[in-house]
Amino acid sequence: MSNADKVGALDGLRVVEMGQLLAGPFCGQLLGDMGAEVIKIEPPGAGDPMRNWGQGETKVQWEVIARNKQSVTCNLREPEGQAIARKLIATADVLIENFKPGTLERWGLSPEELHKDNPGLIIARMSGYGQTGPYSTRAGFGGIGEAMGGWRYIVGDPDRPPARMGISIGDTLCASYGCMGVLAALRHRDKTGEGQVIDTALYEAVLQVMEGLVPEYDYNGFIRERSGSILPGIAPSNVYSCKDGPFMIGGNGDAIFARLAKAMGKPAMAEDERYKTHLARGENQTELDEIINEWTAKHTIDEVEALMIEYSIPAGRVFTAKDMLEDPHFKAREAIIEVETEGRGKLKMQNAFPKFSKSFSGFRRSAPVTPGQHNADIYGELLGWDEKALAEHQEKGLV
Repeated sequence: MSNADKVGALDGLRVVEMGQLLAGPFCGQLLGDMGAEVIKIEPPGAGDPMRNWGQGETKVQWEVIARNKQSVTCNLREPEGQAIARKLIATADVLIENFKPGTLERWGLSPEELHKDNPGLIIARMSGYGQTGPYSTRAGFGGIGEAMGGWRYIVGDPDRPPARMGISIGDTLCASYGCMGVLAALRHRDKTGEGQVIDTALYEAVLQVMEGLVPEYDYNGFIRERSGSILPGIAPSNVYSCKDGPFMIGGNGDAIFARLAKAMGKPAMAEDERYKTHLARGENQTELDEIINEWTAKHTIDEVEALMIEYSIPAGRVFTAKDMLEDPHFKAREAIIEVETEGRGKLKMQNAFPKFSKSFSGFRRSAPVTPGQHNADIYGELLGWDEKALAEHQEKGLV
């Protein structure tokens, strides 16, 4: 059986994806990986800007975020195009959109209007600041949400301006919470028959993962600051330098640290009052890291890794994509798969996640090569268009 024939947990669920760039499309990717039928609406012509995103000479990021989707084109800026979209959405279980708040309303596609045609429709709305509040009409990208949500302020070295992670984490967090909301809303619909709106904001998605940042300030007046590669008071837990590269060690637990001290050939450190307890190690974090780094610098990564495994200490290599493709654990768990894409031929990419014991989740369909690649199939099946109707809409610039 080919992957295309395998059934995911969301088999039979139809999703219309109206978002572009990252947050909306990543939510669609997650639902598609779990078996949903995802129909992506792109503007006629160039399509989603994500088609040209990514690093390297040839842009291949699209092959990941648009897998398991079909593409139709629709000019949403024209009333006739909006009417087409409304008819298409009337056939769907879920609508994903990440336009600036108020855009759907201007197009006559507000949740109130869409629910008139489709009361069970679940609408996942993703935006910078949410659908309500004084900032709701402001434009927002993932980086802005990361800054407002508290992420950017604490990332980087203390003597430098706030840094960023090398990926658009604000967008993917928002999309992940949006996907979670869709799944919960489906459960609600199963019990009540009602659709609903899921309002996810970039900054609030980031805020959700900020651990104790807010209550620490509220209760203690403590503001977290940038701390480079460490978490203040959590020691030892850092990236250390071996002869041939960096290596991560997490020895921040009394029993674990005692084992680390033995592995280093310094068992007495575990009884030293400066390092014996969690609080003591936190107070002496800098000097402890220097001692460990001095030790790792005398060994290769292989040597240190072998000792960490022998003494059962959480530790690991700092992976690049090249390392991932060569690693046996990635291969054993099929965390990275090689697929045949229509646009780029054979291509390795991350597999679907999480893994299910009963349902299939993964690559079923290659990313659409051209915007509107599935116009004839989708509009023909769902809206009843024949070749003449499709041609007429194309001539008008509607699809």
